[in-house]
Amino acid sequence: MGTLRLSTPRLAAWLSAMRRKWLSTADRVPRMRGWGICLLVLALAGCGGGAKKITAQAGPAPTPTNDAAPWPAPADPMKLTEKAGLTPETHEFLLLHVHAHLDVLVNGSPVTVPAGIGIDIHDPAVHHAKQKDGSLAYGFIDPPCAQPCISPLHTHDVYGILHTEAKKNQFNNLGEFFTEWNVRLDSKCVGGYCKPAAPISIYVDGTAYTGNPRQIELENLREIAIVIGTPPAEIPSTFPR
Repeated sequence: MGTLRLSTPRLAAWLSAMRRKWLSTADRVPRMRGWGICLLVLALAGCGGGAKKITAQAGPAPTPTNDAAPWPAPADPMKLTEKAGLTPETHEFLLLHVHAHLDVLVNGSPVTVPAGIGIDIHDPAVHHAKQKDGSLAYGFIDPPCAQPCISPLHTHDVYGILHTEAKKNQFNNLGEFFTEWNVRLDSKCVGGYCKPAAPISIYVDGTAYTGNPRQIELENLREIAIVIGTPPAEIPSTFPR
């Protein structure tokens, strides 16, 4: 892993450069809007989001014997990128640059979506920066890696933002991300939590979703909430701002 710990001025310069790239690609992303609202990344802090109150209640989900949360970032990100049907790259491409947000809640408690999913954080070209909360964020791949080190679908940090930074104008989907995370996701189970023992509900922008969760497109500023067991008092319904 790159040993460079990025200074605040260098981060600011990089984010400024990324901002210009986002602007230059926005006209090629039909549904891209609000690019400057909690987008990347290596300097995220203090964001909040909207939520909807719920009236439906479910019993608590028992802790499964296998594959219970939390789920760490896997050790073989490039192999899992290929398993997801995506092509690992040596750096980010920004023809399509969009951000969705994922919340996973088990019995009302949030599950961390790890940093570095879809990124080979041990590649020397991948650097890291320490966040205010002590967590690490990964990225700043410049110059490119000597070999493929990043998926077009990845997480830089622990704040649940799913980044699509791709060289083709095609949204990724939630199933691809969970394959990269190496966590089971289908109409019956999330990880080791399976119906009927564990009630599972999925919401997209605050609306209950009853289709195949793997097919949910990761559109720009989309909020996805996976609620396992007893729900929280409010369901996240908007991209954090």
